[in-house]
Amino acid sequence: MKYLFNFPDIGEGLEEGTVLEWYVQTGQTVKAGDLLVKMETDKVAADIPSPKAGTILKMFGGVGDVIHVGHPLVEMEVKGAAKKQENLLSDSTVVKPTEDDNAVGVVGTMELADAHALLPASDEIISTTATVNTAGKSFATPHVRAMAKELDLDINQIAGTGPGGRVSKEDIEQYVSTKSPVEKTVFAQSYEQEDVSYEPLSQIRKTIARNMINSKHNAAHVTVFEEVEISELIAIREKYKKKYAERDARLTYLPFIVKATVLALKQHRILNSQMDMENNRMIYKNRYNIGIAMDTPEGLVVPVIKDADRLSVFEITQKITEFGLKAKERKLTLEDMKDGTFTVTNFGSISGIYGTPVINYPQAGILGIGRIVKQPVVKDDQIVIGNVLGLSLTVDHRIVDGGDTARFVKQIIDHLADPVSLLME
Repeated sequence: MKYLFNFPDIGEGLEEGTVLEWYVQTGQTVKAGDLLVKMETDKVAADIPSPKAGTILKMFGGVGDVIHVGHPLVEMEVKGAAKKQENLLSDSTVVKPTEDDNAVGVVGTMELADAHALLPASDEIISTTATVNTAGKSFATPHVRAMAKELDLDINQIAGTGPGGRVSKEDIEQYVSTKSPVEKTVFAQSYEQEDVSYEPLSQIRKTIARNMINSKHNAAHVTVFEEVEISELIAIREKYKKKYAERDARLTYLPFIVKATVLALKQHRILNSQMDMENNRMIYKNRYNIGIAMDTPEGLVVPVIKDADRLSVFEITQKITEFGLKAKERKLTLEDMKDGTFTVTNFGSISGIYGTPVINYPQAGILGIGRIVKQPVVKDDQIVIGNVLGLSLTVDHRIVDGGDTARFVKQIIDHLADPVSLLME
C-alpha cells in the first residue's frame, strides 16, 4: 500500500524548512528510522528519519526547495493489510502513522533530537576522495548551486568531496582550475559581467530578519554605554587559562561577564522579566538562563546556558566551549536554544567597542560586550595605561526605567573591576 509521509513539526512553532540534502533515491528500500532528508529549519539542521519501512516511490522537493510543515516529503510503498483503508492514499490524502505501524517519534515531537538525529554539520567538509553522483542529480547547498549557476556550470558534472558526494564551493573552484586558459577566461568574463548576484535566503537568515523586526516593533529600545577597567580580570584569566585548557575548556572573559551578569540579575529581577500585555501582567523569571549570541557562517545563533547562577566560572566556560563547537558544526538543537531569560552578545571578540544590540524579544534586556582597548586611565591620581572594556546595555524601556538600568550596569562594572567579588557573593 502507498503511504505519504509529511514534513513533521519538530518543535517551537516551526512553519517550514529548506531541503539541504536527500539521503535516499526513488526506488530505494529503507527501514523505519533510516534517515530520509536533512532539513534546515529556523536555527538548526535536522535529519528526518523514516517512520516506516518500505520503498521510496517519490520525493517531494529538490535541494534548496522550501517545504512547509504538514506538506509531503516522501511517498512510500509499505507492507500492510489491505483492510487498513485509512492508509490507502489518493493524491490529496494525508495520513499520519499509528502506534501499531512501528513509527519512530518524529511527528510533532522533540524526539528527533536524539543521538541518532543530532544534526551533523552542514558546512562543506572536504574529504580525501572525490565522488561523482551517478544518480543524475548532485547534492549541494543552495549557495553552491547559485555559484555554479552564475558560472554557467552543470553542477551534476562536478565531482563532490563532501559527505555522500556533496559538491562544495572548493569543488567548483577545483573544477574551474582544471579548465584550459580559454575556458577560464570565459568563466571569469561570465562572472564579472553580472552587476548583481542572487542567493536564496536561508531559513536562519529569514528567522533572524523576522525576529529583529519583531523586537523593534514590540519593544522600546534604549541603550546605555559604559566602560570598565579590567586589568585585574586580565591577570586572573592569564593565570588560569592554561589550567582550563588542560581540561578542554577555553577560558575567555565571557564566563566572568556571564557570572557578573547573573549576580546583577539576582539583585535587579526587572531585567530578568518580560511584559505580558495580553494578560496585563509582568512575568518574573525565577531561573537565570543566559543566552550567548554566537556568530556562525550561516548566521547568528543564541544557545542558552541554563541555570547559570548555579554554575561555577569553570562550568560556564565548559558550556560556552561546548556551544561554540556545536554552533560551528551545525549541531545545536532546539533544546539548546530555548528558554533564555537574558542575552549577552560579545561582538567585541571580532570588532567594535560599542554597539546598540537588539533585544532578544520578549526578554527585557541584552548586554553587548565590546573590544578591550588600551588607553590612559586615572588610578590613585596617576595617569597610567589601562585596559578598558566597553559595555552596551540595551533595555526595553517599557519594562526597565533609567534608574534600574544604571544600577544594573553599575553592579556589573563593579564585579568586573574587582573579579574576586564574583566569588564573595
